[in-house]
Amino acid sequence: MAKLKLRGKDLLKIGFEQGPAVGLAITQMQRHYKFNSKQHALTILKAMLADPEDYADDEVLGPVVEKLRDAEPVENPEIALRDTGIDYRVYGSEHIAANAREQMEVAMRLPVAEAGALMPDAHHGYGLPIGGVLATRNAIIPYGVGVDIGCRMCLTVYDLPVTKLAEDRSSFKKMLGDHTRFGRDAFDRPMSDPIFDRPEFREIPTVKGLRQKAIKQIGSSGSGNHFVEFGEVTLDDPEKGLPPGTYLGLLSHSGSRGLGANIARHYTQLAMEQTPLPKEAQHLAWLDLDSELGQEYWLAMNLAGDYASACHHHIHRRVAGALGMEPIVTIENHHNFAWKETAPDGNELIVHRKGATPAGKGVLGIIPGSMTAPAFLVRGKGIVDSIQSASHGAGRQMSRRKAIQSFTKKQLKQALKKHGVDLIGGGMDEAPFAYKDIHSVMDHQRDLVEVLGTFLPKVVRMDG
Repeated sequence: MAKLKLRGKDLLKIGFEQGPAVGLAITQMQRHYKFNSKQHALTILKAMLADPEDYADDEVLGPVVEKLRDAEPVENPEIALRDTGIDYRVYGSEHIAANAREQMEVAMRLPVAEAGALMPDAHHGYGLPIGGVLATRNAIIPYGVGVDIGCRMCLTVYDLPVTKLAEDRSSFKKMLGDHTRFGRDAFDRPMSDPIFDRPEFREIPTVKGLRQKAIKQIGSSGSGNHFVEFGEVTLDDPEKGLPPGTYLGLLSHSGSRGLGANIARHYTQLAMEQTPLPKEAQHLAWLDLDSELGQEYWLAMNLAGDYASACHHHIHRRVAGALGMEPIVTIENHHNFAWKETAPDGNELIVHRKGATPAGKGVLGIIPGSMTAPAFLVRGKGIVDSIQSASHGAGRQMSRRKAIQSFTKKQLKQALKKHGVDLIGGGMDEAPFAYKDIHSVMDHQRDLVEVLGTFLPKVVRMDG
């Protein structure tokens, strides 16, 4: 088999800037992926460029991510961090890696930081750790929001007996195959949506250039840990008029696709130029909300969040049409976002929840586990110490590369069979073993949310 050959121009074509990261990326790929095809290697590198924080801990690509960080220009005088960080609450600290704690401690030394909290699913990210909650005064941090802006969960519940899943599993698998698209795949005929009439698509230059791609990707889901799945919904407490019982449900997890990723990269670069910080905090650069750029990002962020919601609604409408019935309830919540909220002292704060779920008093949310573990339907308790937040899932306990190296397809198939799950697509990087125990995570946030019910996945579709 021919060994992998990459050239600098190949990497420049997919979005690399000229610099040391190009040579290092070629070296790493040719050393560790030498028997892969050129197309496959470039696909991996494009995925890294699209979401670098997902590869920061990767043994092969982590050094490339670091080179990319170092290459980003800083021209203005550096802004000093506080000598001592603000105290913050940590939930489930024994399950949180040291590098995620270190990232949070850096964030709490920002001059604009007012409060923070770390959720039990927390792990190392890019800038703010995933599972990190950070409140600031009149400042918005693009990488405190994250790359996949407005990523969310959406659950629709149908008054159908769950026995249908066992009786005709092939029909449900076909529905997901026909009515969902992932990663680079898109529907042949893009669906119209009122969101494309929004003024932001006309008035913000960066967003205007992303409109056609957003139209093409509407109603689709991202790669990685994004999914659409049928499963069993069990309600333990009446909510939204539903009596306790077991129902058929459709659960989706995805975000704002290329629209959000490009907005995040663009405004992070501008923030880094305007508010240069020490190296360990560079990707926590902020924009003043009183500035034109700050207001522009705020509008773009909200547009991306609404676009993510529209994508979910298209998915659920298509599936509802295939089922031939309307859902009896829909529940939706999002993370990777920033909210304007009132602090206990009455002042307004900008609350960044990167991989964290809003858990204000009475607020409904969905906290997923993995492809073989339950998701939990929850109601927030509004706890101040957590900045009215909870985890957004189980959280990774190992990197994607480590998961691929640590487990076999046979082990994955055995786990799926044991839990009665059919998987369409997916990969070893998303195997359930790569995630923390969702039951342990939920145990660490009993004070933050109350559980109203569960969702057990049975037919799961992911990218691949």
